[in-house]
Amino acid sequence: MIDYRQSGVDVEEGYKAVSKYKDHAKRTKIPGVLSGLGSFAGMFEVPAGMKNPVMVSGTDGVGTKLDIACAMKKYDTVGIDCVAMSVNDILCTGARPLYFLDYIACGKLDAHIASDFVKGVSDGCIDSGCALLGGETAEMPGFYDEGKYDIAGFGVGIIEKEDIVNGDKITSGDVLIGLASTGVHSNGFSLVRKLVSDYSSPFAGKTIGDVLLTPTKIYVKPVLAVLEKYRKDVHGMVHITGGGFYENIPRMYPSDDEGYMSLISVIKKNSWKVPEIFGELIKRGANPDRMYNTFNMGIGFVMAVEASRAADIITELKKHNQDSYVIGRVEKSAQKIKEQTDAVVFEN
Repeated sequence: MIDYRQSGVDVEEGYKAVSKYKDHAKRTKIPGVLSGLGSFAGMFEVPAGMKNPVMVSGTDGVGTKLDIACAMKKYDTVGIDCVAMSVNDILCTGARPLYFLDYIACGKLDAHIASDFVKGVSDGCIDSGCALLGGETAEMPGFYDEGKYDIAGFGVGIIEKEDIVNGDKITSGDVLIGLASTGVHSNGFSLVRKLVSDYSSPFAGKTIGDVLLTPTKIYVKPVLAVLEKYRKDVHGMVHITGGGFYENIPRMYPSDDEGYMSLISVIKKNSWKVPEIFGELIKRGANPDRMYNTFNMGIGFVMAVEASRAADIITELKKHNQDSYVIGRVEKSAQKIKEQTDAVVFEN
């Protein structure tokens, strides 16, 4: 006869992990939370006073950056990445994140390791002002190798319908403000792992593994501060994730019924400081002509704003410890464009 533990699932370790999770989740509690961690479902009350609330959701994972975390046995920073990838997407609409739920999967559960993941998730929730409302831990022996973990999650935000930022006000002459990234963030790691095999090698005063594990910047607080003062002047926003500049910046532009756009982004080269890690990846063999198709290159979030307000918005971002730069402008295209890669042009 065989029981669940002998099949590879340790229920007691799961109980231990949940106990640790609860302590982390308590740190994220905000007004609106109606249930504690451990219930079958999380409940959150719609904030009072909203006239026409719209719920906004986003979901994502951390990708193969997790392979570096597992190799270095450093698990908390990727929890921040997990939150950042969803809440930054939600933020592109102008919405305020309310709550987040995570999903952790592994071959053999270690409560201490899983707790480190959830600590990072909780840190990310605190940084974005939302609550960790619930989650799931799946132990799947024989499916995941022992020592390997995966983490994903989704967030939910809210916004008044009339305040949604959807790009329909973007026009030629708008200024593009780029918000600095903290490094590679959470995209392009299948390429990174081809280029970097020894994560202990020194780089920029740390190991290159530590630099690569720097968590994705969460832009919620500085951007919401800008929207509080200048919402009418912010015409579009975009999170620079997989696909880099070319695939992401055009996503905020309006298009016709057939998907054609009439606006392009003109990006000024050398208008911001590109983190050293990207130059290092080029030295190790990354194609320099494809870097802006793959990575954020030091700009993790872009705002299309009214030109006359650009300086004020940059000043407001600085008040919230967010470095930002005028990186370009919006122009009308001479012809309608369908391919996103044609909607981004670099100039000296």
